[in-house]
Amino acid sequence: MKKLIAALIAGLFASAVFAQAPAAPTAPAASATAAEAAAPAKKVKKHKKAKKEAAAAASK
Repeated sequence: MKKLIAALIAGLFASAVFAQAPAAPTAPAASATAAEAAAPAKKVKKHKKAKKEAAAAASK
């Protein structure tokens, strides 16, 4: 029983240390994805050859 209580207390301390870890590494990544989401999507231009090949594949 003493080992169980000791394990629970050790887990409590470990979770407290983990909860206090700074969130600095995730902040730049979050701002970069927010900037990408705000930017309008670019249109992809297909070349004439690719359009012809797609049309030929669709007609088969």
